[in-house]
Amino acid sequence: MTPATLQSALITRVLPDSIAAEIGFEAGDRLVSINGQPLRDLIDYRFLCADEVLELEVLDAKGRKHSVEIEKDYDEDLGLEFETALFDGLIQCNNHCPFCFIDQQPPGKRRSLYLKDDDYRLSFLYGSYLTLTNLPPREWERIAQMRLSPLYVSVHATEPEVRIRLLKNLRAGQILDQLRWFQEHQLQIHAQVVVCPGINDQEHLERTLMDLAAFHRGDIPTVASIAVVPVGLTRFRPLEDELVPVTTEKAQEVIAQVQALQAKFRQQYGTTLAWLADEWFLMGRQPLPPESHYEDYPQIGNGVGSIQQFLRQFKSAAKRLPKQVSPRQFTWVVGNAVEQAFQPIVQRLNQVEGLQVNLAALRSEYWGQQISVTGLITGQDILSALQGQDLGDGILLPSLMLKHDEEKFLDDMTVEQLASQLKAEITVIPSIEALLERVVA
Repeated sequence: MTPATLQSALITRVLPDSIAAEIGFEAGDRLVSINGQPLRDLIDYRFLCADEVLELEVLDAKGRKHSVEIEKDYDEDLGLEFETALFDGLIQCNNHCPFCFIDQQPPGKRRSLYLKDDDYRLSFLYGSYLTLTNLPPREWERIAQMRLSPLYVSVHATEPEVRIRLLKNLRAGQILDQLRWFQEHQLQIHAQVVVCPGINDQEHLERTLMDLAAFHRGDIPTVASIAVVPVGLTRFRPLEDELVPVTTEKAQEVIAQVQALQAKFRQQYGTTLAWLADEWFLMGRQPLPPESHYEDYPQIGNGVGSIQQFLRQFKSAAKRLPKQVSPRQFTWVVGNAVEQAFQPIVQRLNQVEGLQVNLAALRSEYWGQQISVTGLITGQDILSALQGQDLGDGILLPSLMLKHDEEKFLDDMTVEQLASQLKAEITVIPSIEALLERVVA
């Protein structure tokens, strides 16, 4: 094997004033091993870097091999960032879930939109969900050996025949045995249940939540939390699937069913345990639960309590708003799912004399949805809705609409292209602090 073909981690950034910067690491170098151990992923890197004495095998940008010795404090970071968290490639998904968002996209977009991962490492590192159907024995052994917990698991149903029907994979029926494995090894999961009307709802949903709740006991409960999420469908999904959209009536039915179980769980376990994603209340036209309902927000990544958390953070930050600014006007783009929930924010901003913030709450024509969350609004949706309108001093654009490492929407339109076509300044807003800074600074 030549140096150029060695499995290695491509360094994309060296943090200033770090150990790596002092030694002379540069972007484009590749890290091959630490203390003679090859690196599969960021987990290996972090684990091996905890030692005080390190011997690194490195390939520079020209392919030349170097050996570097480092002495440092225990757990002190080297200051390296990598192209990807997975140095040996992605564990691909072999399921065929009809509700998979990857399969509900149009062809011809950027390649990364079609990567279907089912990788426990991304679950551990970033909280992405996996199904556990793609893990060979050596990966189960690694999870146990390295204590990779918690993981985030898409359960959907605990009845074998129902889960097999949903995932289109015979191994999907092993979920209860897999949960017992986590229990035996004292490892935890956060569970997700995507409700597909007519398949895993009603009595199947109750069975699933009761089965999962049975694993919430002991000092280290195997199932730490559960998120109940409505299935999301787009106009690009395969025509032969068996899915139907969630209606207002179905949302109200699921809310009532889960809330009854929540009361039982609070009485038995002292926690709500199973939470409904905010979308259920928006779709069911019902008020959101109070902020206290969400405890420590264990399922915030599933949109469980995200609106109440945002409202709380805004209320705190709004104390610093001035009473008056020079005249200015902005257009704040969001998905129409949060239109009513965000009205208090808009009203408070517009109490500042001279400031006018207009909420553009859009549905996604691109995806063919009547009710759309903010993260799915595309550049084409915004262009179609706002072209020719008075957008004031600019557009406020939530960063969650964009690819995480570049300013590009899900339809591959860039922020620069959108700004050019709308002839408007666009400010990407990653936080409440950034929102307030833009509108009143």
